[in-house]
Amino acid sequence: MGVVVSTGSNSEFGSVFKMMLEEEAPKTPLQKSMDNLGTQLSMYSFAIIGLIMFIGWMQGKQLMEMFTIGVSLAVAAIPEGLPIVVTVTLALGVMRMAKRNAIVKKLPTVETLGCVNVICSDKTGTITRNEMTVTVLVTSDGYIAELTGAGYNDHGQVLLHKCDYPDRAREGVHQLLEVGAVCNNAIIQNESLLGSPTEGALLAAAMKHGMYNVGETYIRLQEFPFSSEQKIMAVRCISKYDNEKKEFFYAKGAIEKILAKCNRYSINGRFEALTPKKEQEFLGEAQEIGKKGLRVLAMAKGDAYQDMVYLGMVGICDPPRPLVREAISILNQSEVQVKMVTGDAVDTAVAVAQSIGLDTLPSQVLSGEQLDILSETELDALITRVTVFYRVSPKNKLSIVKSLQRTGHIVGMTGDGVNDGVALKKADIGIAMGKNGTDVCKEAADMILVDDDFYTVIAAIEEGKSIFYNIRNFVRFQLSTSIAALSLIALATMMGIPNPLNAMQ
Repeated sequence: MGVVVSTGSNSEFGSVFKMMLEEEAPKTPLQKSMDNLGTQLSMYSFAIIGLIMFIGWMQGKQLMEMFTIGVSLAVAAIPEGLPIVVTVTLALGVMRMAKRNAIVKKLPTVETLGCVNVICSDKTGTITRNEMTVTVLVTSDGYIAELTGAGYNDHGQVLLHKCDYPDRAREGVHQLLEVGAVCNNAIIQNESLLGSPTEGALLAAAMKHGMYNVGETYIRLQEFPFSSEQKIMAVRCISKYDNEKKEFFYAKGAIEKILAKCNRYSINGRFEALTPKKEQEFLGEAQEIGKKGLRVLAMAKGDAYQDMVYLGMVGICDPPRPLVREAISILNQSEVQVKMVTGDAVDTAVAVAQSIGLDTLPSQVLSGEQLDILSETELDALITRVTVFYRVSPKNKLSIVKSLQRTGHIVGMTGDGVNDGVALKKADIGIAMGKNGTDVCKEAADMILVDDDFYTVIAAIEEGKSIFYNIRNFVRFQLSTSIAALSLIALATMMGIPNPLNAMQ
């Protein structure tokens, strides 16, 4: 049972969808080129035709004859077969791409892939598999445990590092995993997950510690849903077996956000004040876990939402997809720059980026908070050299895409979540994941990868370049015939000899 505080466009998902509707999808490079070609072709053709008609009239030729030739030249100068050829070429390209697990929703965007020179990619579910497993946890009193096994099941163990007080360590682990299981909306049935992979990993970790159906022992009174801005999920609940019906808050999220809501931490069964020095120690532990490429989630519990007790953190493994490193290497060789955009902490983001071959010098890493304070001019000046963006919100992703477009780049954006929808729509081509992508994400995208494989992007870009070259070659052929006809009539008219071609020819 819960309390509805907002619906529709006022909800978290609704606000993202509203931002998406406010953004207009840009014209494709092909559409821009065709518009520019049509304008220039019309202007030059009519200028030459007008000159030919005027010279012929000055030479004493009949006005009707010159008018007929002028109209015929105007028809000949315009490549009337171009729209048909472009449509057929794009349609054939769509069919070939479908066979390579890339479904195109909008025909003109096929050619855009051949022009893309920057790809901004979400990390979770795009670069990584989105198959979460808790592999390590650290309690607030310093006990460390490693978890074995994989998948959404209880096949594995919670192995404590050597410690003097194993019973206290197990109690700390129990409290930590209890928060992860109670502050959770996922369900595991027959090793199949219904819900978020992150929450599924927390449930599986609790099961490995012998904790089953923990959430069912509590009555949830209120939920504070996770958002890209808050970076915390919390619940207010009471135990079904507590006669006093005492309320507790359970929270999980980014460690800096969790610590901001804590005034104490748990140590060997008692609570002590959370000093700035101790807070820095916990942040240091999180950095060490993040440097291993693990996502870090902190846990807390308390009587009040703004006065909780810090309990510890877990490290969640989400391995990169096969061939991602090879795909990025091939894209870089093709002069297509890849940028990783993620909501994770800097250490996790940098570790994953290094594992897939992205440059991660300090000048090439930028946070969402830094993006918020930069002006458009300042962002445009450094956007090209940055390869990793961390702790970003949907608004930040939109700013990144707009800045790249302002600096003349053709931008591709890949993603699978609701928070990617706005940037996907604004990008020159939005690419959504087909298996794990949300409906909002797929609606905003121009292309969907059926197999969720980042490597498929390379095949799509190759097809896009092929289409681009085919259309360009046809335009060159068509323009050469038009220029030949105009030149022949113009020379004949200026030399005062009879026109070699009649109106029908």
